[in-house]
Amino acid sequence: MSIEAEWDARYAESDRVWSGNPNVVVVREVSDLPPGRALDLGCGEGGDAIWLARRGWQVTAVDVSGVALERAASHAGDLVIDWQRRDLAQDFPPGEYDLVSCQFLYHWGEFDRAGVLRRAAAAVAPGGILLIEGHMDDPTHRHTDLVLETPAEIIALLGLGDGWETLVSEEHPREHNGMIRTDSTVKLRRSA
Repeated sequence: MSIEAEWDARYAESDRVWSGNPNVVVVREVSDLPPGRALDLGCGEGGDAIWLARRGWQVTAVDVSGVALERAASHAGDLVIDWQRRDLAQDFPPGEYDLVSCQFLYHWGEFDRAGVLRRAAAAVAPGGILLIEGHMDDPTHRHTDLVLETPAEIIALLGLGDGWETLVSEEHPREHNGMIRTDSTVKLRRSA
């Protein structure tokens, strides 16, 4: 089964997989940024993309699941968002963006996450922000094949070199469905 078919099946299991709210870290780390062009990778049902568009961002929102994108577009109403169905490991959106957001961008099977994150960094315009949020634990132990990198490991795998400033590199707790999880945030600014 393809990644696309697996995610379509996952989203078809229920009317809503995620809360519909923007990710807490997106709100915390982006609220003070002036609106520009944003790329939301793995947008799911569109919570972050919709929040960004409401704040004046020009948003390109990408997901591998057509089911998720149809749901996201219906939640967006009249907001103008460029919804794109792409397998990011094979087909990355062109252009440069003032914000590239990768929130919990995982797949439980074979997936070149490191390659996708490197392409995400390459899509950041000078002066722009790369925001990566990930898990540090899997309390359900359902996805034993996931590699959950520390913030330092994420920065190292990006291999960015000069021209980047680390604004946030941290692990932090997050409440999710009555459980406390540990997540990681990496926020980088491209200076050149």
